[in-house]
Amino acid sequence: MTGFTVSRLEAAELRHTAPQLAELLVDAVDGGASVGFLAPLDRTAAESWWTSHGPALAEGGRVLWVARDGERVAGTVSVGFTAYPNGRHRAEIAKLLVHREARGRGLGRALLSAAEHGAAERGATLLVLDTETGSPAEGLYRSAGWTAAGVIPGFAADPAGTLRPTTLFYKHLVTASATR
Repeated sequence: MTGFTVSRLEAAELRHTAPQLAELLVDAVDGGASVGFLAPLDRTAAESWWTSHGPALAEGGRVLWVARDGERVAGTVSVGFTAYPNGRHRAEIAKLLVHREARGRGLGRALLSAAEHGAAERGATLLVLDTETGSPAEGLYRSAGWTAAGVIPGFAADPAGTLRPTTLFYKHLVTASATR
């Protein structure tokens, strides 16, 4: 991961960073990633989507990490936490995105590791996520120790609008309090 730094993005930084996050999201959708949007994705809409998460970042319901190559955002991942009392032990990984020009350098793995460690620091002992079955991301999750819980056919549309299966994954974390 030479030349990259991974850091938590604070809520106060979101508005300034949103244009680069929007570029990253548009690149992912243009590259065929099934991340909740259809192609073509308008940059303004992508930026608005990112800035809409400001309150959740400020309140701690979502944590966002970015990977930078110098000043350029080359990747991101977020973790969402639930406020429900019966689910405070779990969190959801979402929007693990790496710019196509930055792939193959371990950036996705570094972001995933940062998210896992950050979730554990907040007390999460179980992480969940979903990804398009057969996608490169599926291989990353499997190699990082995630367990496939099952496949849902036709769960989400890819950027072209074709319904694709999604694999649900989970990972149990060992927290500092669990090892005492």
